Amino acid sequence: MNYQMSTKDANQDKKLEKADLTEVIKQLKVDPKTGLSAAEVSKRREKYGANELTTKEKSFASQVLHAFMGPISYMIELAAIVSAIIGHWDDFIIILVLLLFNVTIEVWQNHKASSALAALKKGLAPQAIVLRDGKFQNIPARELVPGDIIKIRLGMVVPADVRLIDGEYASIDQAALTGESLPVTKKVGDGAYSGSIVKQGEMLGVVIATGSNTFFGRTAKLVASAGSVGHAQKAMFQIGNFLIVVAVILAAIMVACQVYRDIVVTDTWGLKSALNILEFVLVLLVASIPVAMPTVFSVTLALGAVNLSKQKAIVSKLSSIEEMAGIDILCSDKTGTLTKNQLTLGKATLINAADDQDCIFTGALASQRENHDAIDDAIIAAVKNPADLHKWHVDKFIPFDPVTKRTETHAHNDQGEVLYASKGAPQVIIDLAKPSAAETAKIQQAVADLANHGYRALAVAKSTDQGKTWQVLGILSMFDPPRDDSKKTIKNALDNKINVKMITGDDTAIAIETARQLGMGTKILNAADVFPENFDPDHVPERIVNIIEEADGFARVFPEHKYAIVKALQQKGHIVAMTGDGVNDAPALKQADCGTAVQGATEAARSAAALILTAPGLSVITTAIKEARKIFKRITAYTIYRVALTMTIMFLVVLSSIIFKFQPLTAVAIVMMSLLDDLPIMSIAYDNTAVGTKPMRWRMSHVLTTSTILGIFSVIQSMLILSVGYSLVNHHDTFGWLDMVNQSQLQTIMFIQIVSAGCLMLFVCRAEKWFFERPFPAKILLLATCSTQIITILMCFFGWLVPAISLETIAFVWGYNIIWMFIMNIIKLTVDRHLNKD
Repeated sequence: MNYQMSTKDANQDKKLEKADLTEVIKQLKVDPKTGLSAAEVSKRREKYGANELTTKEKSFASQVLHAFMGPISYMIELAAIVSAIIGHWDDFIIILVLLLFNVTIEVWQNHKASSALAALKKGLAPQAIVLRDGKFQNIPARELVPGDIIKIRLGMVVPADVRLIDGEYASIDQAALTGESLPVTKKVGDGAYSGSIVKQGEMLGVVIATGSNTFFGRTAKLVASAGSVGHAQKAMFQIGNFLIVVAVILAAIMVACQVYRDIVVTDTWGLKSALNILEFVLVLLVASIPVAMPTVFSVTLALGAVNLSKQKAIVSKLSSIEEMAGIDILCSDKTGTLTKNQLTLGKATLINAADDQDCIFTGALASQRENHDAIDDAIIAAVKNPADLHKWHVDKFIPFDPVTKRTETHAHNDQGEVLYASKGAPQVIIDLAKPSAAETAKIQQAVADLANHGYRALAVAKSTDQGKTWQVLGILSMFDPPRDDSKKTIKNALDNKINVKMITGDDTAIAIETARQLGMGTKILNAADVFPENFDPDHVPERIVNIIEEADGFARVFPEHKYAIVKALQQKGHIVAMTGDGVNDAPALKQADCGTAVQGATEAARSAAALILTAPGLSVITTAIKEARKIFKRITAYTIYRVALTMTIMFLVVLSSIIFKFQPLTAVAIVMMSLLDDLPIMSIAYDNTAVGTKPMRWRMSHVLTTSTILGIFSVIQSMLILSVGYSLVNHHDTFGWLDMVNQSQLQTIMFIQIVSAGCLMLFVCRAEKWFFERPFPAKILLLATCSTQIITILMCFFGWLVPAISLETIAFVWGYNIIWMFIMNIIKLTVDRHLNKD
């Protein structure tokens, strides 16, 4: 069955959205009085497929397979294979456990990320009322086809994209799809989107698009195609590639030297020699792999996520924490995020009313409390003495409809007074009351002024002679006011070098006025004026990309606009955060580096987002960004330390084998060193760190240069103590109380030397300047590192898993490393000073 329409058919659907209604009926070949026949429905279902979202989902097996790919994963897998070949099963088991742990974390994250489309599917209507063969019937919404005549009414979810063909009116809430803050009143000829909710009225419509070709479906397609490779993932690839290149070069040198020695020098080449070389390669492979790096990254981010949850920010995608640290553009929704999403009355323009309350009270009489219309609720809430409303008894209420564009109430009180009250569009009230030319001019000027400032205008009139003559009382202004904390939050963002762009489905004038009140830029453009019709959101022309970058925001946006804005900014090298709450926001939320679902967001928005705010407003995200910058600093410090330590181990293994024909470390010892140094470092998420005042992102040239230089000097540090130890062992000398008995004990010396030097190097890497200056390490980090160092000392002294050495020897190694700690700090400060000149 063909579930996907051709591009020609999809374009035809878009034409039907705007074509004359008679032409729509003609093209769809349907009789509005009888609907489609069963035979015709069967043909169309064969052509168009089911009215549901069709997605291509990766199988669980393919997700698992993908998790085993990547530079660091390949290195770990190769090390496991080599250890199995030469029968080092203890190495094999340790390496395999770490690999499976890393794969489990990645598969779990991918599983959570795939839930966005599932949430979107839940938004589709489960049932529809359709006219077929002249009879109305209830059917599953998935069975609808283009051309079906359907009925929509109060409380229903619109089951497909339709053009309305009969009925008085329908008030439809499409905020989740378009971002408009109020329900939209629809009349004959208007369109209604799949997934929107009918708030009032009842109408007939003809289906013009189903499934993935609806407005809702196109949003789902964008969600499916959205998503960018995280910067942390890119950094991990670069680190892995760098270490692979270094490992391959060192392995080639080591193998060449060993083969030359066995064939040319000693003439002892054989199977045993080949296995010895393979064992050396295994040790080098294990040494070249930062086996615990992915785990430390994940655990550090997870602990950071727990901390962010205390700030009312729930992290659903761990990598978003690292992305948050580099955010330089925040695309914010307006309604409910920057504003309260509560219509509020502004100052009234009085025409014949005695005061503001006279005008508001009459407007409240012309409202209906039980409908909970947003405008009615705002007016009723503004009445100072609500009890006075109960003194009037409503005899008749005429609700708003698209034709009259006003409401009207007939009421009386206990004194026998009669009052007719009406509120509605200003021009309609002018036509009703027929005021003088001077009053008309005053009304029109007030409406124009309000429109220029983004306010909605509503005229109020009353009649005391049963509607024979009407008097205009005044013009009520309505506005969704900014949240109390929004202005401060915007300033805070700007101070932290984050540019905030407003992206809203509301009118341009409303957006500009909101931006003005918040101290934001007011260069807000109508999306329709910038983006051409039927544009490709994945390939925005350079001219439009430049406009997007320079604008302060966009109004009247659709989902494809939001998605295109985010993607265009990313193409310009920006790290983008996007906030939203509706289905229409889901594609942009998924595409953004840090998609953020605000409080009260739909399930589709929450599923697509990487960060979910549980407190109202935008202030939470700026707090989260500050916290993310701290976490990013900690991860960067760990990365520099870990790459430097990995290079130290690699060069030590190669140089020792070439110069001394001695293997200073076993594969198990290398893995144990990684665990002893990395396990306590997982507490780095709690470390004390200064907050950066500007976006932070991966500077791999800086990271790798610093790591390489620190690694080179660390190699010198290790080779010096190895040279002394090797000389003493092989010449059976003593140096005071330092007495080496055999090469196994020398391996223990190198084991504790690397572990303790690595611990001290971390404190150098985490410091901005000197390791003994503020901010001091967190107590939990100190406790964790001290604990593992004590364990290492006990292992070496009592001979747990390694040959025992004396306490004096352990003290000598520690004293030697502490001296080098100051040397390494000087080197790091020098490197930082030169690299930061730009």
